[in-house]
Amino acid sequence: MATQRQSQSESQSKPIKSDRLMSLDALRGFDMLWIMGGNRIIIALADLTGFAIFTWTAKHMHHAEWDGFRFYDMIFPLFLFIAGVSMPFSFAKRKAKGETMQKIYRHVFQRMITLVIFGIIYNQFLQFDWGNIRYASVLGRIGLAWFFAALIVLNSKPKWWYVWLSGILIFYWAIMMLIPVPGFGAGNLTMEGSLAGYIDRLLLPGRLYKEVHDPEGILATIPAIATALLGALAGNFLRMPDQQISRLKKGLWIGAAGIISLGVGWLWGLILPINKNLWSSSFVLYAGGWSLLLLSLFYLIIDVWGWRKWAFFFIVIGLNSITIYMFQAGIINFRSSTMFFFGGIIKSFAENWQPLIGAIAYTTVCWVFLYILYRKKIFLKV
Repeated sequence: MATQRQSQSESQSKPIKSDRLMSLDALRGFDMLWIMGGNRIIIALADLTGFAIFTWTAKHMHHAEWDGFRFYDMIFPLFLFIAGVSMPFSFAKRKAKGETMQKIYRHVFQRMITLVIFGIIYNQFLQFDWGNIRYASVLGRIGLAWFFAALIVLNSKPKWWYVWLSGILIFYWAIMMLIPVPGFGAGNLTMEGSLAGYIDRLLLPGRLYKEVHDPEGILATIPAIATALLGALAGNFLRMPDQQISRLKKGLWIGAAGIISLGVGWLWGLILPINKNLWSSSFVLYAGGWSLLLLSLFYLIIDVWGWRKWAFFFIVIGLNSITIYMFQAGIINFRSSTMFFFGGIIKSFAENWQPLIGAIAYTTVCWVFLYILYRKKIFLKV
């Protein structure tokens, strides 16, 4: 018994080796910051100062109306890309713990169902306004795209992931350009005339986000699988032993892949517009290129060069990203909380300063809420 206790004590005193990437948590937090008030800070700065740099940046704090690409169009695909990067690490960890494939498949399916349900709840399902419920959602697309990408990852070797990635993008391009839509013909990529919008109107129950089209609709979930696969390829590359390829080279190669993906996406965009609403194949590669570049940057700074303290702010957000996304839907009224704690300070400033101070205060309240959860080790894991 004494020997057993001693061995248990020794094992508990040894640090558990983890291959979790701090840079990935920080990048996820960076991504979520912009929908946690970061966008409002930039917009308020532009309105207050009128400086060209802030005015230009503020323009990128809104989605492109249809074709085109702005920074805010990258928030969603970057999150899905990050989920893909985590996939090889997560599955390897589960297999190392001795989990059977059946148990892993069950986890993958449950995660997908949970995200779809969370997405519907986010869209005010609990109000029971049946005529206006929107079933398509950001979380639903993440769940479905991640699920099908996970099935590919679990049932094929990495070299086939490239084939799946290419095949999905070419397939989606082909059906969007070749299958005619009644009243519009083939190859129509407008909101009303696209095949994606037609499928949404035909098959999606409830309310569509844009009446004739839903940006998180059925057909455009197909290329979103490729976004998750692109992340999985990056994650699998990062998992390679450091003895085989150094961390520095990993970061640089991922950055180079990002530049290539950006270039191919831009070129493809000349004939198939870069369009987030349609999640066009060119959009997958263009947004994927920026995602790879950001991953490279965060990985090099945090996991290669070891500059980590600055990333704590983002890590607090990244470890509870689903929590803040769901709670901002109305579970907690962060705007009322902001006015409760900072209303007096906000009103003490000149009127033209109040939007900026209010945006900073709102982001602060959200972050402090997440910091409390972090300190209490409360994390919503799906």
